[in-house]
Amino acid sequence: MAKLINMKSIVAIVAIIVIGGATLESTEAAVHVVGDALGWQNALPNSTYYANWAAARNFTIGDTLIFNFATGVHNVATVRLDDFSDCDTDSDDNIDLINSGPANITLTTSGMQYYICAFPGHCLTGQKLAINVVAATTPSTPSPPSTPTPSTPPPPGTTNTSTPSPPGTTNTSAPSPPGTTITPSSPPPPIADSATSVAANVALMTLMSVAMAFV
Repeated sequence: MAKLINMKSIVAIVAIIVIGGATLESTEAAVHVVGDALGWQNALPNSTYYANWAAARNFTIGDTLIFNFATGVHNVATVRLDDFSDCDTDSDDNIDLINSGPANITLTTSGMQYYICAFPGHCLTGQKLAINVVAATTPSTPSPPSTPTPSTPPPPGTTNTSTPSPPGTTNTSAPSPPGTTITPSSPPPPIADSATSVAANVALMTLMSVAMAFV
């Protein structure tokens, strides 16, 4: 019994660890270093470098983008789609502009987000980034595995003496003790014919009348 309780405890603890680890992994915000080792700078000769970098990653609300650049050499501006497509660096159209590097931007809105370097000519060389941000999802918590309860064996020395009846039959009569003989009951005496009984009664009455006449 003690071993069974210990096994149940171990199963429950393992289930809690697995469930907790899966929930923590799925809800923990990610940090993305834009461009990895290249950082945030001119992308020539590969002008699609940042587009390829973003295509290989998933971005979720709560994640953080880190733009590594030297202050005074680059910056990062959050812009609209039109300004992103046209590389419009007009500061009046920028949603947000960060001039000090490195810059950390936390993703707070789902949908497409657009970033460019607002230094003249840098966006045209491919220093621009577009990402699709999705809402964080909370995974459903799986139920812990159930532990089967073993059946209790019968006490030692006991034997199941009940004899099952054949399928489809019901035995309701009690068996006779061994060595006994069943004697059939005697049939009732035959009932006399009604006409014979009437004749006998008439004859008896006649005899009694004759006898009384001689008295």
